[in-house]
Amino acid sequence: MDYNSNRKKLLLPEYGRHIQKMVDYCVTIEDLEEKTKCAHAIIGNMGNMFPHLRDVNDFKHKLWDHLAIMSDFKLGIETPFELPEKQILYQRPDKMPYSMERMRYRHYGRTIEKMIDKACEMEEGDLKRHLMLLIANNMKKSLLQWNKDFPGDERVFSDMIELSGGRLVIPEDMKIPEHKEHQNYNQNQNQNRNKKKRQFKKYDDRR
Repeated sequence: MDYNSNRKKLLLPEYGRHIQKMVDYCVTIEDLEEKTKCAHAIIGNMGNMFPHLRDVNDFKHKLWDHLAIMSDFKLGIETPFELPEKQILYQRPDKMPYSMERMRYRHYGRTIEKMIDKACEMEEGDLKRHLMLLIANNMKKSLLQWNKDFPGDERVFSDMIELSGGRLVIPEDMKIPEHKEHQNYNQNQNQNRNKKKRQFKKYDDRR
């Protein structure tokens, strides 16, 4: 019995072994014109396997890239697209730089700190107030995500002032909209309290 585990490893398994055999045969063809026709026929079969991608930009280009990979870059024919070089394709990418800047409150994230810095630079007015409310709203979401026992809007405003270095002044009439998660938490808390009250009442009635 010839099992797949004993066969040659497929470079792109999504196309299957039959397509790989067609590619292997195409590489062995000596006549350049015949090999080119064979390659185009293989591209047609590969495209038929993914009809939902036909309208995607550069789909044909990707198919030719995949054909080059499956042939181990041994086709040696003119192609309608520039194919990647084998050395470049398999070389390791450069290491991504990682930011080492420290954040005072990691649960808020770097974006919130940048938004607060931007708010500090703005002139007083409706636009600045709107941005501050947007920042407070996102900070409240972060606190609710990590701590369902929400400490209150005062905590959010206090953190905003601290992160701004005291540069932001929170208007006294500013209120943060209540989130669905907070509403559900309060609702569950009230239900639990009412349930306990009913249990205690039943206990007292039995006495």
